[in-house]
Amino acid sequence: MSILRLLRPWLHLKYVNGILWVNRVFPQSASPMRYWPTFVMAFVLAGLGLYLYVIELPQKESHERQDIIEKKVLLFEQDSLTGLSIKTSQQELVFARASEKGWVMTAPLSTEADQREVQSLIRALVTGTVARTVEDHSTNLAPFGLESPVTTITVVAGAARETFSIGDSGPLTSTLYVLRESDHKVLLTNLAPKDFVNKTLMTFRRKDLLSLSQSDVERIRLTYPTTEIVLYQGQEKPKSKWKIRYPIEAAADQTEVRTLLFRLEDLKALGIIDPGPERDAQAKTFTAPKVKVTIHTADGDQTVKLYQPDPSSGEAFAETSPTGPLYRVNPNTIRDLTKELFVFQDKRLLGINFTDIAMLSVKTSGERYVLINQQNEWILEDQSTERLDQQAVDLFVSRVANVPAEERVIKQAGPLAPYGLVTPAAEFIATGRDGKIAGKLSIGSHANGLAYAMGQRIPGIFQIRADLLSQIPGKKDLLAAQAEKTSAEH
Repeated sequence: MSILRLLRPWLHLKYVNGILWVNRVFPQSASPMRYWPTFVMAFVLAGLGLYLYVIELPQKESHERQDIIEKKVLLFEQDSLTGLSIKTSQQELVFARASEKGWVMTAPLSTEADQREVQSLIRALVTGTVARTVEDHSTNLAPFGLESPVTTITVVAGAARETFSIGDSGPLTSTLYVLRESDHKVLLTNLAPKDFVNKTLMTFRRKDLLSLSQSDVERIRLTYPTTEIVLYQGQEKPKSKWKIRYPIEAAADQTEVRTLLFRLEDLKALGIIDPGPERDAQAKTFTAPKVKVTIHTADGDQTVKLYQPDPSSGEAFAETSPTGPLYRVNPNTIRDLTKELFVFQDKRLLGINFTDIAMLSVKTSGERYVLINQQNEWILEDQSTERLDQQAVDLFVSRVANVPAEERVIKQAGPLAPYGLVTPAAEFIATGRDGKIAGKLSIGSHANGLAYAMGQRIPGIFQIRADLLSQIPGKKDLLAAQAEKTSAEH
């Protein structure tokens, strides 16, 4: 309610030329004393509201902010940090934050740092909280393991710095006693020992042998002692596909190439031998690399060579530069990166993509028919007026087009009789949209869930899953009326 409405019973108000005039005050019918409790209450409430707004709420917010600050282990913001040092009884590691590279190690040697490890330690400090202050300006630090701290960490934020001494675990295994230098308080924190204890030079050195993002890789070259395989990314839109450029031009197995990229992305050093006498002595034991991997991106090439001078020793080494460090790696890495061409080939034997098939000829011991894709609708060549179950036909044709080779039996087709391929159990011939035969698949004898097969995409005889033989529909099964009848019966 406005003040004017409160005063209206005893004030006669009038506007003249935009000016408020009081013509009569307190008419005889109204007594001003009658409303004084209302005035008093209004002023009291207004004063209380003003007090809460100006004094109480800011004080409460200030106390809450202070409580949050008092519970933080590190008062600096993570983005403001410019330096870091980690000191133990064995060594002192010093890091600086570079604008482009992120965190780099500056002592005891100048090298790239493991960004994940450094960020993990900093994040633990920034998000760490104080459970309680145990001692203030304590002179006896031994009970907390702080007389000879396990680790001493100094963080720098511009001109400001803070140092923490890490002591023993607290009452709970996921807590640590910490001495904060700025206020000399012994704090019981929720910092986890695993984030600060047993950290070494190797922990914080960069261990990734290659710096790559899968989407940026344009070409991969795998060089072996007697052969070479080159894979490249095609230019198809909207989604490009990997292809083989050498030793043959062919489509690549997309899953296998992605698996290769994951392994290269995850290639890490178990140990590092820096340039010096030890590195030179080890390098003299190397002969030809077991495998050399070259990754090409728009930013240039990266190369890693893998050696195993003595397979019985269980050791393997990697080299990314003739003058750089040597890296100890898991010997299984050599096996994982040593692949024959067949592994990277598109193993779908038919030889044509499902979407490119214009006509598919099907021949089994009991059936023979031809399916034609006419304006994205399947019809039978000899029963073109019959309506087919399009979903069933699509599923069947896609199975034929996408059946992959599981194992290669022989590289070049020889005698076919041992594999039941002289008179195949099933034969498929696919014609492309240009009217030319673009795919063939023959399936022979089968046992133990596998069947022998030959296809147009890759020469040789292979084993495939025998499921396809039981999934070949008869003509009647493809008719829409028959499908509807069967569905109604069920």
